[in-house]
Amino acid sequence: MESYDYVLAGGGLAGLSLAHAIVDGPAPDGRILIVDPEQKGENDRTWSFWTNRQESFESIISREWSQIEFASHSWTRTIELGDYRYCMVRGGDFYEYALDRLEKAPGVDFMRDTVDHIEADEAGVVVTTGAGSVRGRYAFDSRFDPAEYSRREGPHHYLKQHFLGWVIESEQDVFQADCATMFDFRTPQCGEMRFVYVLPLSEKKALVEFTLFTSDLLSDEEYTAGLETYVAEVLGLESYRIVEREKGVIPMTDEPVNRVPNPRTLAIGTRGGMVKASTGYAFLRTQRDAAAIASSLERTGTPFDIPKPPAWNAALDSTMLQVMFRRGEITERTFTQLYQRNPIDRLFRFLDEESSFPETLALMTTVPIGPFLRAFIRTQFLRRV
Repeated sequence: MESYDYVLAGGGLAGLSLAHAIVDGPAPDGRILIVDPEQKGENDRTWSFWTNRQESFESIISREWSQIEFASHSWTRTIELGDYRYCMVRGGDFYEYALDRLEKAPGVDFMRDTVDHIEADEAGVVVTTGAGSVRGRYAFDSRFDPAEYSRREGPHHYLKQHFLGWVIESEQDVFQADCATMFDFRTPQCGEMRFVYVLPLSEKKALVEFTLFTSDLLSDEEYTAGLETYVAEVLGLESYRIVEREKGVIPMTDEPVNRVPNPRTLAIGTRGGMVKASTGYAFLRTQRDAAAIASSLERTGTPFDIPKPPAWNAALDSTMLQVMFRRGEITERTFTQLYQRNPIDRLFRFLDEESSFPETLALMTTVPIGPFLRAFIRTQFLRRV
């Protein structure tokens, strides 16, 4: 049985980010095996995030904006980001960047296969694949099974962020190239949280995504109709060309994750809780987690000495999910008040789980108090969905 120091079950965002953090870390020694049935390479998704620092992957940020637009039926504003910037990374660029580095690194192997089972024993961990078994000191599991995030009985929420996006090109100068639209609620809400997200690539070209935070998915025709209506009625475009398409579903759940299923395995990525429950953002959380794991390996020889977020963030995520689930009709008003009544740096720190308790409390006073208080009581004391 071949042996490795680290076996990564999954070679998507989380697995490649962790492998990259290990080989570029202060103690890069050790053999790494990345097991995934697919060769990553297609531009299959777009990640976006805000940051106020230099990131390790600066070279693959394809676009960045120093201002964002928020739009609802009652309030529209262009917001300067100050020390922050809003950034976009395309999936194809990330895969090329990460794989190029890892394929040149000594001691990194790839296996095109599925991982069927991970089990710890006295000597480490045994990872069973379709082609046989390999041994490792530690395993990192980022396998994603949508069935694990399906709605079921219990006190937890199982919403989804689901979307259809088009990169469209027009002969008109319709987009403001230096300003990304983070939320545009000027689309029929249907009693749910629905918005459109616009990332301009030039005055004539942009990624436009129709996005929902709900429990149930739409039909293909409904996603298409939502985008067509927005492009025609809000952007005012009658003629345009669809250059690229992307479609996805991201789980938004407050069910606690088991990051350490056995003494030699750490869950990472979506499986490890890196998708923020109330927003669906995951890219920077995944990078920060990968850096923390690599640091833990260097300092302690184990991957488990990593920080945990303040407990109140989980409670607030549950509260927000409850509002989306039970009171979808007020989410436009909620987000309008959040952006209207808070400086953007306070809002970003809160969403990054870096705000102090007084700052968090100040932000929570800017949302509709009655519905949020009832949602908080229901989730934290009554333990009901």
